[in-house]
Amino acid sequence: MAEVRSPREVFEAQLCGVMCEEWDTVPELYAEDAVVVQPFAKPREVRLVGREAIRRHFAGAAGLPLRMRARDLVVYETTDPEVVVAECDYDVTVTTSGRELSVHNIFVVRVRDGRIVWSRDYHDPVALAGALG
Repeated sequence: MAEVRSPREVFEAQLCGVMCEEWDTVPELYAEDAVVVQPFAKPREVRLVGREAIRRHFAGAAGLPLRMRARDLVVYETTDPEVVVAECDYDVTVTTSGRELSVHNIFVVRVRDGRIVWSRDYHDPVALAGALG
């Protein structure tokens, strides 16, 4: 039997999948009933419930003219063995214009049995929206 990945390993796999634009495989890191919340999204909070909603969200990202690379990743393990908190910066390039920017991110992620069951993703939506015009 394969060993179940730790919360840190699952988060790092998710981040790597996003950076490598593996939009078809990233949703498989989430539980069937996972919940992802992006509290700072505009014009209102984004709440994705279930793997299929998460899959549709990532499919939408596939069409955006953005290339992202994470840097300065720090993952904090907590006293709850299912939860990690991570911070990093995304260096973003808008492929249609060549514009570059940096976006700060914080993630609070709960992983159970090797899958993400809950995540709060704090991004700067104003910076990303501004990059897209």
